[in-house]
Amino acid sequence: MSSVKTPAGVETGLTALAVSVRGVTKAYDNGVMALGPLDLAVRKGEFISLLGPSGCGKSTALRLIAELSAPSSGIVRLVRHESKAQPGHIQPGHFQRGHGIGFVFQEPTLMPWTSVRENVRLPLKLAGVPKAEARARADEALASVGLADFAEAFPRELSGGMKMRVSLARALVTDPDILLMDEPFAALDEITRFRLNDDLLTLWRRLGKTVIFVTHSVFESVYLSQRVVVMTARPGRIQADIRIETVEPRGEEFRTSVAYSDYCRKVSAALAPSYAGQSTL
Repeated sequence: MSSVKTPAGVETGLTALAVSVRGVTKAYDNGVMALGPLDLAVRKGEFISLLGPSGCGKSTALRLIAELSAPSSGIVRLVRHESKAQPGHIQPGHFQRGHGIGFVFQEPTLMPWTSVRENVRLPLKLAGVPKAEARARADEALASVGLADFAEAFPRELSGGMKMRVSLARALVTDPDILLMDEPFAALDEITRFRLNDDLLTLWRRLGKTVIFVTHSVFESVYLSQRVVVMTARPGRIQADIRIETVEPRGEEFRTSVAYSDYCRKVSAALAPSYAGQSTL
């Protein structure tokens, strides 16, 4: 059987899936068909991007995978390690690492009245983790995103990029199997966005998480991903699934390479039919 190597260096069969989406549709109460049918398979430790026009169902797909919404039809399956506790079976003081999903939204959604550390600690607090353990793990998560010195700061004291780092730390503090990211860097300036792209790739290589990243940017999707999944206009389906094969680790050399430009052109060409007939105003 064919195999791949995850960022952590573990050889894994192609059948080792983290997420399986089969025949999934989503229709809203107002009659709008937002998604599907959608079929998507994501391997453990893989980094993929969902790319498509506004309203094509990218964020809807993330919410279905996160179990924040139910599909109208089809099956969404998350493959969790069988030895890990299931939700609802975690007793206070016995919190299991790596049992679920971390979600980074488009906005940082931080609590302005409390410290950065307390914002990051929140998921552990809700899970009943003892305060000392939760504080230590919040500090560990902040260090992983380069904010060890800002644990006592308040959100109002941070830049936009720093707030998004806090949001990422909060998503990582539970050590989830799967990290879902919904256009987290879209509102940031280009220099900050490039820096956070590099930092995210460093974290992904080190932690070996499965990452599903939603973006509108062809350039960002090609730079970050092992696969770029291009979606059609609503109702969103898969238009193309393009593997990005480069020498790791990626950095400025890749961003300025001919290979990067070629992949961007290929992804742009696959995306073009999704915009056919849409107004450019």
